[in-house]
Amino acid sequence: MRNNLCSCNSFSHPVFYPQSKIVTEIPEKDTDFATIIPGRLDTYIYDEEADYYNGYKRAYFAVTQKKGGWDCMRHYEILANGCIPYFVGLKSCDLHTMHLLPRELILEAMNLEGVSSLHIDHTKFNREKYNEILNKLLAHTRQYLTTRNMAKYLLDKVNYSGKGKILFLSGATDPDYLRETTLIGLKELYGDRVVDYPKIDFLYSSYKGNIKHLYGKGISYTKNLEDLPLDRTNIENRIASREEFEIIIYGSVHRGLPFHDLVRQYYPPEKIIYICGDDKHSCPYYNWNNLFLREWESHIIKKHKHKKR
Repeated sequence: MRNNLCSCNSFSHPVFYPQSKIVTEIPEKDTDFATIIPGRLDTYIYDEEADYYNGYKRAYFAVTQKKGGWDCMRHYEILANGCIPYFVGLKSCDLHTMHLLPRELILEAMNLEGVSSLHIDHTKFNREKYNEILNKLLAHTRQYLTTRNMAKYLLDKVNYSGKGKILFLSGATDPDYLRETTLIGLKELYGDRVVDYPKIDFLYSSYKGNIKHLYGKGISYTKNLEDLPLDRTNIENRIASREEFEIIIYGSVHRGLPFHDLVRQYYPPEKIIYICGDDKHSCPYYNWNNLFLREWESHIIKKHKHKKR
């Protein structure tokens, strides 16, 4: 059996956003700050995705912050809807986490004259400068912060040829933003060459369940994929044949590692990818080869390395 559990490569892997949901131009503004304030449940007033997005489109800024972890779908929802995150505590975030977030532009907008928490003094506010920054943020979002771009980044790190199929494995299929946005990006790039097993039903347009019962009311990540015909049978034998799948991806290491012994037996370490999308924690998988971490804190990595010595 191959041993792929040595420390070789770990990478930052943020949550990103479907390109089709990014606005094409700056929306009309009539509100200083969006209604939703993280942690204040009385402000979570939206049940429909369109209404939720419109709340950001109308606003100049929307408050966001670290919660269980620094990275969050909310940051990208704000940007994608032509609004600027008012990111509380952003300077304290480790540079490895959300490494493609355009921090300097966000901080520049937050420091515009007249801007304070939940209020804009429009007698001092430079709207032209605001629009200049927001246009740069939208351009950056379209170029770098999409699910397609993040999937390409992940596959480039492991030198995927683009020829063989990709097996995307999950244990439990309860929602995990990083797994879901990664799979969406992979499907955008390679369609039915990506075999997700088991099928994560709520990602597909054919899903008949009530998405409002899912985490975050299913907003942004559900029903994004066309339900193409796909063979999900006989997975163990297909792994063992080593002929069909070029890359194996575990979409959420903390939600299970199905067929792991078999995968390690037939695939070299450089052809297996692990994704950790959990909130900030001391990840026990940190030293596995090709681990992509959502929450990367320098002091946690140093702590692990110290223990390893």
